Amino acid sequence: MMRQYELVERVAAYNPAVDEALLNRAYVYAMQKHGSQKRASGDPYFNHPLEVAAILTELKLDDASVAVGLLHDTIEDTDATRAEIDQLFGPEIGAIVDGLTKIERLNLVSREEAQAENLRKLLLAIAQDVRVLLVKLADRLHNMRTLQYVPPNKRARIAQETMDIYAPLAGRMGMQDMRNELEDIAFQILQPDHHAAITRRLSEMQSAYAETIKTISAELTERLQLEGIEAVVKARVKSPFSIFNKIERKQIALEQLSDMIGFRIIVDTLANCYQTLGIVHTNWKVVPGRFKDYISVPKHNDYRSIHTTIVGPGRQRVELQIRTHEMHQVAELGIAAHALYKDGVSADLNRLENESRAYSWLRNTIGHLTTGASAEDFLEYTRLELFQDQVFAFTPRGRLIALPRGATPIDFAYALHTDIGDTCVGAKINGNILPLVTQLRSGDEVEIIRNQNHRPPANWIGIAATGKARAAIRRAVRNAAAQRAHALGEHVLSVMLEREGVLLDEAEGRELGERLGYAGKRELLIAVGEGKVSSESLAAELDEVKGLKRRRKRIDLPVADKADGWFALRDTDWFRFRVPGGQRSGERAKAALAGLDFHIPVTVSPEGVLPGDRLVGILEPDQPMRVYPIHSEALVELHNSDVAWVDVRWNLLGREDQQHPTVITMESVNRPGSLAQISSAIAACDANINNLIMRMISPDFHQLTFEIEVRDLAQLTDVLATLKRSPGVSAVQRATAAEAALISTLEWDGEKGTVD
Repeated sequence: MMRQYELVERVAAYNPAVDEALLNRAYVYAMQKHGSQKRASGDPYFNHPLEVAAILTELKLDDASVAVGLLHDTIEDTDATRAEIDQLFGPEIGAIVDGLTKIERLNLVSREEAQAENLRKLLLAIAQDVRVLLVKLADRLHNMRTLQYVPPNKRARIAQETMDIYAPLAGRMGMQDMRNELEDIAFQILQPDHHAAITRRLSEMQSAYAETIKTISAELTERLQLEGIEAVVKARVKSPFSIFNKIERKQIALEQLSDMIGFRIIVDTLANCYQTLGIVHTNWKVVPGRFKDYISVPKHNDYRSIHTTIVGPGRQRVELQIRTHEMHQVAELGIAAHALYKDGVSADLNRLENESRAYSWLRNTIGHLTTGASAEDFLEYTRLELFQDQVFAFTPRGRLIALPRGATPIDFAYALHTDIGDTCVGAKINGNILPLVTQLRSGDEVEIIRNQNHRPPANWIGIAATGKARAAIRRAVRNAAAQRAHALGEHVLSVMLEREGVLLDEAEGRELGERLGYAGKRELLIAVGEGKVSSESLAAELDEVKGLKRRRKRIDLPVADKADGWFALRDTDWFRFRVPGGQRSGERAKAALAGLDFHIPVTVSPEGVLPGDRLVGILEPDQPMRVYPIHSEALVELHNSDVAWVDVRWNLLGREDQQHPTVITMESVNRPGSLAQISSAIAACDANINNLIMRMISPDFHQLTFEIEVRDLAQLTDVLATLKRSPGVSAVQRATAAEAALISTLEWDGEKGTVD
């Protein structure tokens, strides 16, 4: 176990002005509080905070951070209180310990909604003081180093949590050494066979290429010295998990990887970096397409270096990284390398944000989560932002936009501004108009074509690669859907009010909404438009609010004869008769039906009806009853006509499993496999496809019209909901009468199956 003086000496090695009294006080306090507590390994619990403090000294953090490392579990696992910590060590240290305590209580491996909320709390705590994150990562690193003592099921859960959240977060903060170690331990636990195979191959390569590595190092050093450049040349080995990721991404065998071993050339100045690059490219052949200048355009986590690949001794491909000592420190330690909290300097978040792109990203992420995004949107946004490799594209005026690999012009537009993304209708890439599904490459110049009346379709969610774009698209789609639903609900209510010849004031509208479980009239109308509140329920509550009285009955529509059969009408007093001006009368209904037999022929609207639909029968003298679903556009035209409106329902007794045709439409991204994906989604809902029309509406999208067979409205709703969740599919809805009629009037070659 490390002694007090040893810990103080470690801090004094990089901070001569160390507050020895603070560290001694924290050491003694933590040791007393943890007392006889034991870890799963059987070691004294105090070993853990002591090791965390030691890791923080390796990061060369300030005295307060090291003291927090000693104290971080005291509030969580002992009888210590925040007030006591504040009194003994000051409110600054107390606030950091308290922030860590809240994070310890989070469960980041849980249901999506809970995980998103927990991640919010984690980032909010970090935003208050970035040292919360640094201490937490040190805490997680030591826990991972001792994970073998934890039960296997808990071990896998912690490893997955580390892989999902903490390792990417360390990478985002530029702390590559810590990320590599966290990933390596988690990878070994989650996929031991893959880890063992890659580790074995790395060991074999290092043995086989030992002499080659020495030769290359010596030759590079000698060549640079001849040119007057003092350089440190180091061989470096890729981490097992990064090798595994590359194998998975490129779908290649382990033996095909050529860059598992590379070299770092560390020089004194920025000018030496480019001078070294010139010497290397002059003396050795360059592998085309393998040059990247991260000094000119740093990575999102402040990483700066020049990457190139040459053909070295023995025709061996050699990957080189050229950087200064300062760049190397940032590459290894990331945000911890910024001398913000060292040598007694107090926290200055504005200064850190200016110095560190990584911390700037963190603050932007915090800003996003305070905009009211849903849990699903926030979790997806954060995960996408954590796991990304970058491409760099430019606006026509030369502004640089960093995007993740796989980004499209849609992501580019939203990176510029949400309004630009919402109104984007096309893009010029390097002067050529190309589809919005085109993946951008580094160096592309992108010009966004806009239309102020355009709103993003839902299938853009499947195209966008950034969390910001996806969240904005979902928000726009939700808003547009809510507006459409409100307009439809408002129309349904206005039809009812006109039919009754009454008005609804603001107070009555609010009462109507509350009766049906909604905050007000607007929320109710949106629910009506979305189909969450049936027109029967709305009418019944409207009667109560306005004090209306009536008797309503239904008529059974026999399922076997729905297209052209007959059924018996009984007691015409029960029918509601619709006439202009809102009048109705049972006597007038009898008069209208006097010339008809009580067995009425039935015809069904072109869009078809399904069990579960709210049905309306339209009666005219000497005419078959026409049956329409309540959503039919034809009913709008019949609103002011002198006809009888009859409530009709299905009689399914003994025929519950019978299949009924219906038509649905949607828009789909034009890409390989999209039709198969849609067909699989329909089949997954146990529905059958009878017919299909597909037409191209733009180079990027197809419109599809399917005739399918379902049992009832509930199954159709399941089909529609499944399709709406499918990537690249949008505008999914039940067909209108015109669309349904189109698919039923196709010319067929011989029999159903091929379009003529």
